[in-house]
Amino acid sequence: MTADGSSSRPERAAPDLSDMRFDDWVARWLPASWGPYARLCRLDRPVGTWLTLLPALAALVQAADGMPTLWRIAVFSLGALLMRGVGCTFNDIFDRDFDHRVERTRFRPLTSGQLTLRAALWFAVAQLLVSATLLLAINATSRWLALALLPLVVIYPLCKRYTYWPQAVLGAAFNWGMLMAWSDTRDAVPWYAVAMWLGAVLWQIGYDAIYAYIDLRDDRMLGLKSVAMRFGDQGRAWIGGMYAATAVLWTASGWGMGMDWPYYLGMAVIAGHFAWQVRVFDVRHPERGLRLFRSNMQVGVLLIAAALAGTVLRPWL
Repeated sequence: MTADGSSSRPERAAPDLSDMRFDDWVARWLPASWGPYARLCRLDRPVGTWLTLLPALAALVQAADGMPTLWRIAVFSLGALLMRGVGCTFNDIFDRDFDHRVERTRFRPLTSGQLTLRAALWFAVAQLLVSATLLLAINATSRWLALALLPLVVIYPLCKRYTYWPQAVLGAAFNWGMLMAWSDTRDAVPWYAVAMWLGAVLWQIGYDAIYAYIDLRDDRMLGLKSVAMRFGDQGRAWIGGMYAATAVLWTASGWGMGMDWPYYLGMAVIAGHFAWQVRVFDVRHPERGLRLFRSNMQVGVLLIAAALAGTVLRPWL
């Protein structure tokens, strides 16, 4: 205690929730004029790209009933990178008047003045043009699916103004590559492929809810909506329900595909990971959710491993 009766213990600093880091590889290696564009399409934070790509790679394995071709892997990997970048660019364009008032997003390039709106729009067009070249690498059915994806990517940022479920729209868009993996490999999208996609959408609602709790206070102030606001204090139960439904859908889909028994071992491990996330999550400490959100990359890797185990290992079983 000090002489005036106050505690001499230093106060704990508030957690820095900003999603920008200015000492990373973008700052060190890219020209200064490139940095804002790299950050606008989130090249500095690849977690979202991995969460887009990994389920699509798992679907490629399932659709190929084994290892997909390297060409198809390359096309889908580039597509995930580009479409995630397009989505983030449109998100920042629509949210530029909100982001500077949100602790996590206040340093993003557009809202902080590092880029003009005109420059961001031209950058979005450039990304779309490069993405369009990938249409030449996929079949006709997949091209139509790719075109159907674009409205979801564009309208997602607007959904948070009107519905508590914008994460459902994001989940549908993020995991669209799973449907395209089947359409491009088999020229068909059977029920079990759709069930895998629906499971991934619910999975994303769950892990994006964990992320959305970080912004809950700011969203309320700005009049924006999210699943975190809808779930409220019952977040753990809601997220647990989403994860449970995901595990059921992915398991049922494996049965529909005729996956061998190692696939179901993979599903058990994934279910255990989901249970760990639900146990650790706490709506009273949303800042801790960032670690849980990022841990879902492990789920994506486990999903690929399960798909490989259920197909590639078949000759040895």
